[in-house]
Parts: sequence; structure tokens; C-alpha cells
Amino acid sequence: MNSPSLSEHHNHDITAYEQFVYDHLLECVKTQSPEQVLDRFRYLFIQARNYDNPKVIKVLAKIIANHDASEIFPPILNRCCHILVNRWQLSSKTQAYVVELVQLFDLIPSGMNRSYNKSYANRMSQLVREFLHSDYYKQLQRLVTILTQTQQKKTSPKKEEKVGNLITRYPYLYDHCLLGADSSTEQQQTVSKVKTELEKQFESKLSKFVTYQIRVAQNGRQKMEELNGDRIIRPIDNPTLLSDRDLGKSLRHYVGTVENGHSYQDLSRSFLTHTNDVRNYQLFKDDLYEYVVQSIDGKYGKQSFNKRLYAKLQEMYPKYNYKKPDEFLKMRTYSQLFNYLIVDSPQNPSHLVFMDMISNMGTTKTIGLLLKLTLACSKVKPYLEKRFSILFNHYESFTKDGAAWLVRSLEKVNVAFSVNFGNLDMSFLRRIYAKI
Repeated sequence: MNSPSLSEHHNHDITAYEQFVYDHLLECVKTQSPEQVLDRFRYLFIQARNYDNPKVIKVLAKIIANHDASEIFPPILNRCCHILVNRWQLSSKTQAYVVELVQLFDLIPSGMNRSYNKSYANRMSQLVREFLHSDYYKQLQRLVTILTQTQQKKTSPKKEEKVGNLITRYPYLYDHCLLGADSSTEQQQTVSKVKTELEKQFESKLSKFVTYQIRVAQNGRQKMEELNGDRIIRPIDNPTLLSDRDLGKSLRHYVGTVENGHSYQDLSRSFLTHTNDVRNYQLFKDDLYEYVVQSIDGKYGKQSFNKRLYAKLQEMYPKYNYKKPDEFLKMRTYSQLFNYLIVDSPQNPSHLVFMDMISNMGTTKTIGLLLKLTLACSKVKPYLEKRFSILFNHYESFTKDGAAWLVRSLEKVNVAFSVNFGNLDMSFLRRIYAKI
């Protein structure tokens, strides 16, 4: 591994310097034990001294001496972390080292140390302290929370537990809470693997729980307990934070019939067929309005919701009203509708409409409406997930009971997504709820 030229350190050289550091750490994590790699990381970035490879120190010195170091160093350090994380999270035997890696940042010196190489060590300490206030570090901490709780198989959070600690339960938030626009390939790979694994686990647990509940209903609880006593059938725990009754009602709503004998999937297919070749954008908005208000409780809708919704739709992209809408314009419309119904942005996290809907219609129907919209345009599902990540970030320091309405919403989104967009065959559920 050859180091880049160290004669200059302009911005265009930084990429070569970065790659040299990345290649070095990648070689270390492949050939050395996690304990040795953690020591290397500590010497490089935390203590910033006693490293056994002077070339690496020279390259890092050039990077942090750059006049844009405060801007360019955080993503570099973030990728250095994720080169190690991406390797260690592959096995349950090494996942604990991810936790130890993040804990190393607790050891960063609090101030300047005059006993060694001020020009390098103190500058490195300053930049690492700045990293601790970045979104990169927050994303790392969330990943550690997920890995730690997954190892502990924690299922029943206490009332006083923070909302932020519940992130393990909601893989659909990971792309937005654990990644940023400039996340490295390693970081994306790590999050994708963790997300996929936890989605599969939840879907499997949910399927087993539903199957068990159905057998209980068919055979009677007493008989099931007798069978269980003979070790034939074991009770299955509810994988959500919802009560068994609430989970059952939610599943029935998200899978069974909701309007005139039709399920949300039936309604979305009918809507897509009806609007597929709509003549102009104004007609599309009118059809979308009707599609939404059919799922709004009559009394609540007539009070003011329907009128406000119609006005909001009419103000969307009026210059296209008499043009045929393409898929992109439709997607923008759904996205703007989610902004209105849930939350606009991190900078404007007001969510009064969403709270009002929950207060008047309940959480199950409110999430059902959002599911109905997502089924009509599945490409905006990531955008819906982003809306809930904004709420999650806004309330992550609240206790579980202090934001109970949000926790119920997040749980029901998880259920709705799993049975409508998951990989498990839920056709048996549809057949069962179609008969109820």
C-alpha cells in the first residue's frame, strides 16, 4: 500500500489521503483481531499518539491541517468507523466490538494536552470532539442501541424508557435515522443488513403469533393450554407493544375489509385503474380527494377536515391543472399530502393535523389512511417513512409513556407495512379476515 504524495495538501489531494487511511484500516480489520484494531483506532484518533505506522500519521496530519478540516473530517472519521463496523456486525461474536468502538469516544481528552505534539494531537482531539456533535455520531449511537438490544433480545421496554431506545423495533426508520445523504458504502451495507434481518425477524414472529391466536380461537384456550401442557403447542408472545386485542383489530383493519366489503389493497387497485389515464391534473386531485375522504369518519370530516384537505390539494401545483399528470407529478402530490397529514420537515416539525386525526379517528384508522395512500403509490413509501423518522427524532428524548400516541403509531405502521409490503405470505390472513 503506497502512501499519496505528501508534498502538497490541497483539497484535490484529500481524496487520495482518505483512501490511503481507508485501505490501511481495511487491511487491519481483515488481518488483525478486533482487540488489536480497537487499540489502533484509539492510538490514531483518541490519543493521537504512539501509532506504529508513521505514514498513516503523516497522511492524517495533512488531512486535519487542511483549512476545511472541520467540514471534511467528520465524514472521513465516520467512514473509518464503518469500515470496522461493517466487518464486525456480520457475526454475533464480534458485534460487541462495535459497542466498544463507539465507547472509545468517551475517552477523548476534554482539553488541550501540552505534553505532546500540539500541532497534531490537539488538532485531532478538537476535530474528534466536533465529530461528537455531528449527525454521524448520533447515527452510530443509534446503531449501537439496535445491536445491543438485539443481542439482549429486549422485548418489554419500561414506561420511563426513552422513545429513542425503541428504534430497534422500527427497521423502516433505519434508512433515515442511521444514514445520511453522504453515507459511505460500508455504512449503507451495514444498515441494509441489520434492517433486513430485523424485518425478517418481526415478520416471522408476527406470523407465528397470528397463527397461534387463530388456533386458540378455533380450539379454545383451555384446550390449547392442555396441548401446551403436553408440549405439543407453545404459546407465542405478541411481538408488538400493542395489546393482543389492539393488534388483532389492527391486523383485521390493515388486511381485512374496511369499506363496502373491500380491503385497502382492493381500494388502491380500483383507484389506480380509475386514475391511470386521467385527462388532467385537476381531475386527478379531485379523485384523490374522494379517495382520501372515503376513509375519514363522516362527522369528523364534515366538521372541517374535508374542507381543509380540499383547499390543500387545490393549492398544489395549479399551473399543471389542465395538463395530463405524469408519474413524477403524482408522486410529488402524494409527498406533499404526507407533509400536510403528518409532518412537514425537521425545520418545521408541527404535526397538528396528524394529532387531530388520531384524536378524532383513532390510531388504527389514521395509519390505515396512510397505508391506503401508500398502496396507491408504493414509490412514496420511503417518503412516508421519512415523515415518521422526523417525528421519531423530535420525540426521541421523551419517555415511552410521554409520547404514547407516537409509539402506538410507530407500532401500527410496522404492522401495516409488514402485512402489506413484507416478504411473508400473508394470504392466509386475508382469507381469514375476509370471513369475519
